[in-house]
Amino acid sequence: QVQLVESGGGLVQAGGSLRLSCVASGRTYTMGWFRQAPGKEREFVAAITWSGSTTSYADSVKGRFTISRDNAKNTLYLQMNSLKPEDTAVYYCAAGQRFPRGADYWGKGTLVTVSS
Repeated sequence: QVQLVESGGGLVQAGGSLRLSCVASGRTYTMGWFRQAPGKEREFVAAITWSGSTTSYADSVKGRFTISRDNAKNTLYLQMNSLKPEDTAVYYCAAGQRFPRGADYWGKGTLVTVSS
């Protein structure tokens, strides 16, 4: 069983930056982030393999977001730069083998609000 706990969400102005963290317990494989905006379906944001050698991003965040992980700390990160109001959402940490369509394990989410 894998447990995931996110942190780092908050309120930021458009153009600003935030870094999300996710601490994992248990063995993880590929990890990543999804987000769900109010009234919308949950969508894939980014993923990274266990070794960190392969990453993937949604087109909407390419060039602005960077995913990384520190396996020694069992921690996943999402550095978000040049934030836009449309990035406002609950961000979920996830782990498993089904990216980008889904995941096997989910955190409870952390809210990111970008004001214009």
